[in-house]
Amino acid sequence: MNKLEGNRDISAGNVRGFVLCGGQGTRLRSVVSDRPKSMALISGTPFLQLLLARLRSQGVDDVVLGTGYMAEKIERYFADGKQFALRIRYSREHEPLGTGGALKLAESLISDPVLVLNGDSYVEWNLVPVLELFKTKGADLVILLQAVSDVTRYGSVTLDQDGRVTQFVEKGVAVGPGLINAGVYLLRKQIVRNLPAGTAISLEREVFPRLLDRRVYGLISTGLFIDIGMPDDLKRAQTLLTSRVGAASHDSSAIVSPKVHGDMT
Repeated sequence: MNKLEGNRDISAGNVRGFVLCGGQGTRLRSVVSDRPKSMALISGTPFLQLLLARLRSQGVDDVVLGTGYMAEKIERYFADGKQFALRIRYSREHEPLGTGGALKLAESLISDPVLVLNGDSYVEWNLVPVLELFKTKGADLVILLQAVSDVTRYGSVTLDQDGRVTQFVEKGVAVGPGLINAGVYLLRKQIVRNLPAGTAISLEREVFPRLLDRRVYGLISTGLFIDIGMPDDLKRAQTLLTSRVGAASHDSSAIVSPKVHGDMT
């Protein structure tokens, strides 16, 4: 079976989500000191809950959360996911591993391909066009991109006419309008298998740029995008995301013992 034939079997139902939510959020510490960054409240609801709701709306109901800093806050709140109509498992890091190292730690739990989300960015993505691009191009990696007025803070991504990524530009190098990495990826598990175990590594800075000789494609999103990594942006998210917050609320003080994968020493 060739790569394109195998791709025909890929659907939302057999793609698992992996959310990177283990970062320390040092830039937000002045306004969010009692919880991980991804648990910052938006109208009383954890930001991460909005990301999980987006996954479920796209047919992805099997999710792995990559926790680290204040992991128990996330694991206690979401438990096994049943309250949220999801199956949730955890991969907990006990030292910072970066986005690539965190994904590698969860290797045994993720699907092939796997849908990866940054836990501090909200973007209104749709899975159908992502899957379609992945399948028709026989892609190794599809990155969701967003057009912004100034790429200085984020770095930028360059596409050719076919939508193939040709360049990643580091933050601070380019200025002005352009396309940025929006923090949603669909990638083949072989990329994860090739990563070194127990090593801190960045998907964005170290792994993805090395894949440009392979089939790496970008898909431009036109919906709402916000990164809550800075206090001013978190404040802005309170207004922008209020309409996305559901009426249901859950008691984050409930004590549970979810299944956690990873180094528990």
